[in-house]
Amino acid sequence: MFESLEPLLPRVRKPVQYVGGERNAGTKPWDSVPVHWALCYPDAYEVGLPNQGLMILYEVLNERDDALAERTYAVWPDLAALMREHGVPQFTVDGHRPVGAFDVLGVSFATELGYTNLLSILDLAGIPLHAADRGDGHPLVLAGGHAAFNPEPIADFVDIVALGDGEEVVGEITDVVKATQGWRRREVLERLAAVPGVYVPSLYDVTYGEDGAIAAVTPTSDAAPARVHKRTTSDLDDWPYPKQPLVPMAETVHERMSVEIFRGCTRGCRFCQAGMITRPVRERSPQGVGEMVEQGLKSSGYHEVGLLSLSSADHSGIGEIAKGLADRYEGTGTGLSLPSTRVDAFNVTLAEELTRSGRRSGLTFAPEGGSERLRKVINKMVSEEELIATVGTAYEHGWRQVKLYFMCGLPTETDEDVLQIAHMAHEVIRAGRKAAGRGDVRATVSIGAFVPKPHTPFQWAAQTAPEVVDARLRKLREAINSDRSLGRNIGLRYHDGEPSLVEGLLSRGDRRVGRVIEQAWRDGQQFDGWSEYFSYERWMAAAERAGVDVAWFTTRERGEHEILPWDHLDSGLDRGWLWDDWQDALAAEEQDDCRWTPCFDCGVCPTMGTEIQMAPPGSVPLSITPVGERSSTPVRNPALTGDRGA
Repeated sequence: MFESLEPLLPRVRKPVQYVGGERNAGTKPWDSVPVHWALCYPDAYEVGLPNQGLMILYEVLNERDDALAERTYAVWPDLAALMREHGVPQFTVDGHRPVGAFDVLGVSFATELGYTNLLSILDLAGIPLHAADRGDGHPLVLAGGHAAFNPEPIADFVDIVALGDGEEVVGEITDVVKATQGWRRREVLERLAAVPGVYVPSLYDVTYGEDGAIAAVTPTSDAAPARVHKRTTSDLDDWPYPKQPLVPMAETVHERMSVEIFRGCTRGCRFCQAGMITRPVRERSPQGVGEMVEQGLKSSGYHEVGLLSLSSADHSGIGEIAKGLADRYEGTGTGLSLPSTRVDAFNVTLAEELTRSGRRSGLTFAPEGGSERLRKVINKMVSEEELIATVGTAYEHGWRQVKLYFMCGLPTETDEDVLQIAHMAHEVIRAGRKAAGRGDVRATVSIGAFVPKPHTPFQWAAQTAPEVVDARLRKLREAINSDRSLGRNIGLRYHDGEPSLVEGLLSRGDRRVGRVIEQAWRDGQQFDGWSEYFSYERWMAAAERAGVDVAWFTTRERGEHEILPWDHLDSGLDRGWLWDDWQDALAAEEQDDCRWTPCFDCGVCPTMGTEIQMAPPGSVPLSITPVGERSSTPVRNPALTGDRGA
């Protein structure tokens, strides 16, 4: 499509994001393989390109001899208008091929706010919006990612859903697509429904009771299981992806090479969907981390390495990893960063290793709740004293700014809980000035409005109304600025409550919410994660026109026995355990981390046939010979050949 696209590019902003040709990207001859994937991140290139999940699947699929994968992203409205005017369809940035020509369009949803962009992408591609209207020649539209754990609001728009980790399931889907070429679409879908972790919404019927709640979700085909279980990838050292990270042509939200050092979390933060649905913990070995860092830096040219996970300092070998990498890359200008760090996992030794290169990336700590009582409710077990001590350590070791992340609108929250954030921020500045011996330390307080999510103990909770959230945030700003000598060193960033209410509608909605999504899109809604495009009024009007009560899906508390839209989709967590944890939250009772305590029967390991996997002790990331003298062939640590299960 590039000959048709190129004349349009001088007329749009940031045209470089549409041309492809990034380092480590590539194309295969179309006719050399039988199965063609278009991998989509339903947001702008600058957000989508660094997405680790999409990058991994891109490599995994392209390593196969029988498949190719290319990438596509949401195009900005300026280009979309020109594409419609000139008949240019949605395209991939790798080969500039029309998305409608591919066998599978795989869409990765990190957030529900990408749903309207999905409809824009389908429309530009010439693919019917509704799965029921697609014929044998249309791509199979697949949804994946964290938001796909409740895909019911987009059930009318997608053909299949992949639950959980994607490394293995995309290969099995490829096998089915290859084996069923020439089959009728319904037959292909029934065959795909037999793949573990694959959910086919059209093979299920949903009925509703007089009270508006779901009465039953019933399979309509023998091929469809009553309950679909997520996929879990174990032994992460066997999946060292991405081996060749993509290097963007345009500016993106993350300018670094990243390595996922472990997956999953058992801290039990009750608000955290990611921590719940990715259990159990599976650590990558320090040796495996080191090899990925070395390979990634060589192939990308980056000078910063992000050690990624939900809480990177919780890796049982984080000290070994940080020291080994600091030794390995000392004097090379390569920086190390932990994008998010738990307060109770950060220490002096780790701080020194992360700063040995002389580069200090930002430090982010997430207490989440303003008061100690509220932190017990959400199971974020950290005291104010721990936070002050930890931040003081960071300032003492050369950092001049830290970011503190909180949420507003948490269950049982009061105004006083939120105002405690101001007190904590003031104490952080005081401690920072004392530790650093200077007055220019800063703290940024970032506030997000809480959205209850499926597959968490808070899935039954009532979401706080936007006007309540906004009022509390105004009071917080006043409290921070009440002491100007401290407040001038504190930045406050927050998200208004209105976008979060829409996210709440989309995250806990059922199939009836699909009507709202389509109406909002037809009314012009898209790029909902961008404040300049989001319109709360348009969403509320769309809900009214679709006959959907927004409050019923958002600010209403659910009962224990209500059938939830996602109950037939199994993340491994026992529903009874989640309910009990919800009751513990209301009583402000904490739950331990099962990595270090006996199993507390959340249900994941026996249900999924998995187990917690810890890195072996005593291993090192790599030989710490200086870079210029190092052998090109790394020697594996014999300690890594044993069982990694714990």
